[in-house]
Amino acid sequence: MKNTKINTGILSFGMSGRVFHAPFIHSNPHFNFVAVVERSQKIAQDLYPEIKSYDTVDQLLADDKIALVIVNTPNHTHFEFATEALKAGKHVLIEKPAVENITQFNELSEVSKKSGKRIFFYQNRRYDSHFLDVKKVIESGNLGKLTEVSFRFDRYKMELGQKYFKENNQYISSGLTYDLGPHIIDQAISLFGKPLKFSKTTSINRPNSQVADYFHYHLRYPNELNVFLTGSLAVADPLPAFVVHGTKGSFIKTMADVQEQQLIDGMLPDNPAYGVEPNGSEGKLVTIDNTNQKHISYPLPHRGDYNLLFNDIYENLVNEVEYPITMDHIRWQIEMLSADNNL
Repeated sequence: MKNTKINTGILSFGMSGRVFHAPFIHSNPHFNFVAVVERSQKIAQDLYPEIKSYDTVDQLLADDKIALVIVNTPNHTHFEFATEALKAGKHVLIEKPAVENITQFNELSEVSKKSGKRIFFYQNRRYDSHFLDVKKVIESGNLGKLTEVSFRFDRYKMELGQKYFKENNQYISSGLTYDLGPHIIDQAISLFGKPLKFSKTTSINRPNSQVADYFHYHLRYPNELNVFLTGSLAVADPLPAFVVHGTKGSFIKTMADVQEQQLIDGMLPDNPAYGVEPNGSEGKLVTIDNTNQKHISYPLPHRGDYNLLFNDIYENLVNEVEYPITMDHIRWQIEMLSADNNL
């Protein structure tokens, strides 16, 4: 595949296909958007006239031109379609949550090994501007020994969603835990690795809801580091999304990444304004020096860029560079998502 574009197909053209995948594989010079599956409404060719629109997954998987398949169908179908794609000789990029439980994860890993095809995991929130800011501050060591870290993903949405698979308790991967949980669990794992132990709490707060719309994890790490991960659909006034405390300082940052809204509004990733946070959304860094004096600064934000994820896929397939979102990372995530409540 060296020096060639990676021909890519998408299994669905709902919001994730339109917003989080098609714009990147269309504009990224390392990829070629070949085909999509549209079971009912055919709209993809209005935006991308050169692509094929198949009626079924089987038809797309039978296309010999396609090397990489993006599995962005409903959560409970990820395991089935990823397995079929691997057996059809395709590499796969799987939306979160990758699968529903560890048994599925292990089986998918075995299929990947036997087929010789690779699995990539779509954890785009590693490439949010606000998370890149947090990562830089933590890795700088300026906060000293970390003592407490809190990541939150808050929304206010009391009405039930329209996507049946997210609201129906017959599916293991329904509810907020499997929807927003993979984002902040992955962010914590990418920074700190596997916790020594963890506890999990979920609850239901929306009228007539069948599934959890609140989750909270407490992750315990070596050196007395406590990490708290929280998501809720019943927060009218969201707290800062990232709060990091250490023995020499603190860093506080709101959820300021603009990529999702820009993509929804039709901005392409090659626009110079793409991923640039608005003025005033900088994080607050407070450090204490050796004389016990407090210093406050507002570090210049990173530019968010989900293209970095696709570049990482290309580098792995073409140049054998390790993909940063590893099998172990996702294994630990699935263990946490599928765990029973502790309360």
